[in-house]
Amino acid sequence: MKKFSIAYWTSTGVFSAMIALDGIGGITHQQAGIEALQHLGYPEYLMSITGIAKLLAVIALLQTKYPIIKEWAFAGLAFNFIGASMSHYYMHDDIVKTLFPLVLLAIMYIPYFLWKRKQILAIQYDLPSISQ
Repeated sequence: MKKFSIAYWTSTGVFSAMIALDGIGGITHQQAGIEALQHLGYPEYLMSITGIAKLLAVIALLQTKYPIIKEWAFAGLAFNFIGASMSHYYMHDDIVKTLFPLVLLAIMYIPYFLWKRKQILAIQYDLPSISQ
């Protein structure tokens, strides 16, 4: 169980840091983000909305009390990555820009899988605090 905890918290920490930095970049309207949104045809204010949502998702991923909120954060980020990939696809962007959000989705699957596995192990061995 300890191996899963270490792997889960390491992968969640790294992934959360990536999302937090992206969220901060959105809130502060970094030039690269502005250019990407303009290219995709989205309004600039979307950066603030998604930036705040990503920071809230990071909080949800790092908290241990409410597993449903954690699940929704994973789902929201999955929708974000899929939507980003489809946006690049429909703008006929190159394959790297189109697949990069799906790579992030695959990376997100690591802490999600470990979290779910940890929950199963906690139930099997009747351990407390299955949401962690």
